[in-house]
Amino acid sequence: MGARREPGRGEGTTAAGAAVVLRDARILDPATGDVSAPRTIVARGGRILEISNSTRTVPDAVDIPLAGLTVLPGLIDAHVHVTQASGDFSEILSWTPNYHAARTAMVMHEMLLRGFTVVRDMGGADTGLARAVEERLITGPRLKAGGPIFAPTGGHVLTKVCDGEVELRRALRAEFRDGADHAKLTLSGGVVSKMRIEALGFSDAEVVAAVDEARLAHRYVAAHVYTAEAVSRALRLGVRTIEHGNLLDQECIDLFHEKQAYYVPTLATYWAILSGRTGHGLDASKRADVEEIFERGLESLDLASRSGVKIGYGTDLHGEGLAIQLEEFSLRARVQDPLDVIRSATLVGAEIVGEEGQAGVVREGARADLIAVDGDPLADIEVLAGGRALRFILADGDPLQVS
Repeated sequence: MGARREPGRGEGTTAAGAAVVLRDARILDPATGDVSAPRTIVARGGRILEISNSTRTVPDAVDIPLAGLTVLPGLIDAHVHVTQASGDFSEILSWTPNYHAARTAMVMHEMLLRGFTVVRDMGGADTGLARAVEERLITGPRLKAGGPIFAPTGGHVLTKVCDGEVELRRALRAEFRDGADHAKLTLSGGVVSKMRIEALGFSDAEVVAAVDEARLAHRYVAAHVYTAEAVSRALRLGVRTIEHGNLLDQECIDLFHEKQAYYVPTLATYWAILSGRTGHGLDASKRADVEEIFERGLESLDLASRSGVKIGYGTDLHGEGLAIQLEEFSLRARVQDPLDVIRSATLVGAEIVGEEGQAGVVREGARADLIAVDGDPLADIEVLAGGRALRFILADGDPLQVS
């Protein structure tokens, strides 16, 4: 899927402050599931200024017809790794910093072309990448960066090892000082990890210290966890978002509600392995483990969705698996209604990244982030999942025509 910029994001063909007028846009409201009659949307300076029935001409504006298309808020992926353009971590370590940056820029560009206008990086991206997007140095979604993944000695995904409350506080203070939006801790093992999936990471005191540092910085802690024990423990200790969480039980559900926490399943990352896109070096027993954790993940998603837990859209993809970022829609639709999946990728995603009412909605005053698709995603989730129906993207007020 390619894109034709009309005008170009970062190419200087849209004057600063110029308006964009979208004509005959039928708007899908994720909150209600209603689709409006054709409307005119006027955006300027990265904000939606007007939604009306007006047919007037806006001086010096770029006029874009969207007749017959369904307009939605730009999509939000709340669990990405934009710096992991390869699924082989040893290959990534062999890259020079400049080459790594170029590969990362391409990953972000492709995410935007899939309709993701905001992404939350869960390990690897720093705030410099977010600044580069903001300054139009690279083309990509607005980025919520959290810096490295934090793990104890012997923990899952040893990106930045911290042991003890003082060491962990010091490391988190440095990240929050530099503008990190959140911090991610690995509080259990993983399905593909040297640390056993049922093992717990960090002491209670260390987790409480991390949550306290995040509170002081007006930020929050996300946790990599799988088992019900690990999820419940993380929630009791003050973690705000649960990543993966494939083995939930009723106690977890009750704690999600009590703590007003968020659940971010990542089914696509297991599907990438099971479908053969990634995980080529896994032996048969590990692949069987992945298949079981994927099925249990569907069951946990079903339980959480029926119980009214706030669920964000996340994918956790790497390397070749990044190409199926939209397939999370169809995977979740196995147990959820399409509207609920769309809400995860819009309304709930906006809450998770701290942009409730600004992102994930199409309304006056909100950010000018939206997509237009050919078809009705409420009737057929493949309109979103397949990617082929995407026709137009407005990202921070910049239009991209998708071909």
